Amino acid sequence: MELIKREKYLEKIRPYYGKDLIKVLTGQRRVGKSYLLRLIRLELEAINPTANFIFIDLERFEFDKIRTYEDLYLYIKTAQKPGDNYLFIDEIQNIEDFERAIRSLLSEGNCDIYITGSNSAVFSGEIVTFLSGRQVVINIHSLSFTEYLLFNELDASEQSLMRYLKHGGLPYLRHIENDDDLVTDYLRNIYNTILYRDVVSRNQIRDIPFLENLTRFLADNTGSLTSATRIADYMKSQRNSKSVSVIINYLNYLEQAYFINSVRRQDVQGKRIFDSGEKFYFQDLGLRNLLSGYKPTEIAKIIENAVFNHLVYLGNKVYVGKMDDKEIDFIAEQNGEFAYYQVAYLLNDTKVIEREFGNLLKIPDHYPKYVISMDNFPITSSTEGIKHIHLMNFLLEE
Repeated sequence: MELIKREKYLEKIRPYYGKDLIKVLTGQRRVGKSYLLRLIRLELEAINPTANFIFIDLERFEFDKIRTYEDLYLYIKTAQKPGDNYLFIDEIQNIEDFERAIRSLLSEGNCDIYITGSNSAVFSGEIVTFLSGRQVVINIHSLSFTEYLLFNELDASEQSLMRYLKHGGLPYLRHIENDDDLVTDYLRNIYNTILYRDVVSRNQIRDIPFLENLTRFLADNTGSLTSATRIADYMKSQRNSKSVSVIINYLNYLEQAYFINSVRRQDVQGKRIFDSGEKFYFQDLGLRNLLSGYKPTEIAKIIENAVFNHLVYLGNKVYVGKMDDKEIDFIAEQNGEFAYYQVAYLLNDTKVIEREFGNLLKIPDHYPKYVISMDNFPITSSTEGIKHIHLMNFLLEE
């Protein structure tokens, strides 16, 4: 089977080939981390064909005997050979205290190490300290729209864009017929795997119905400013009470599993980050739509989620902008430079145009400002340098 290169990620990883660092690929399940490991291995085999390659997939039964970091270390030591060794470990979060084995192997200096994981907590806090900063972490996302077109052999068109917004960008969808029922069944299986293995089991959650209701609430309120207190009040009104602290924990667990992203508010003028109120977006549009449905009334939320995901894919830190009583959908920061974005479905009347462009016009700096919508004609009058972009053109930016 031909492997389609995800060149944007390979460009990030190649400078670290052979370097004395642990290369870590993180991201939600089924976004293609294992696929990228295979691509990396093929490139390294071409560079160094006589080397020894050790590939451990901790999701497969043949590696079920590796239960502890001691087991992991002994297996790798047995598999090593004189000369160059390349080590690939898939879904390493399944091994508790894995970092002890990895640090020792790195210190011994005869392995070039590449690992993947589906939980951000595994690569933060004490583990980062334990590894003494000797790792580089690269976040892997669902397919961008350009990648989606490549994987599915589609041309850029309104039809392919709507299919992308509906089904999302999980790479395996290229092997599934473009049938809503088949895609829904696949996405439901992925959702269940993430929820039950990466959230419930890992964090020993007992109230599963509450967690499921929480994910549906987040899907229904995609892009709406909210807080753990507001969620607690809503759940209480539905006779499903939980304390604010428990809800904060659940939200953190979902984020650690790369299921959602929380986006904090930033003051446009002073760039101060606010402590209260944030928005939530889903890392994959298909999984979001599985929970809330793909309805005409939801299209604005889905488009906003798509813009957020693409800004992150392009390497931005993203915030929600606040300026007095006005809101800017997104502030994107990269290398100390900023850009501002407003997102709408259609700019179909004067009030909508005044709102979307007007908020940007009030920003007192000269960083780029954009309005993104699905209108097929550019809005140019009285916009004073603000650029209007069709959603498809924005999503095609690489």
